[in-house]
Amino acid sequence: MFGIGMPELIIILVIILIIFGAGKLPEIGAGMGKAIRNFKSATSESGKKEDEPEKLEDKNDPS
Repeated sequence: MFGIGMPELIIILVIILIIFGAGKLPEIGAGMGKAIRNFKSATSESGKKEDEPEKLEDKNDPS
């Protein structure tokens, strides 16, 4: 994983715990989860939005 081993990950997590504290970690995790979900939905909707104008044009075509 990007050349980061288990000892490095533990050190990073301890530093994050010291900086933000144990009370803020669930809030940070929830925020990151929402951001990832929004990013995934935005990237999957980008393909759908390109198709939607064609569908709308067909429905609004008077002929």
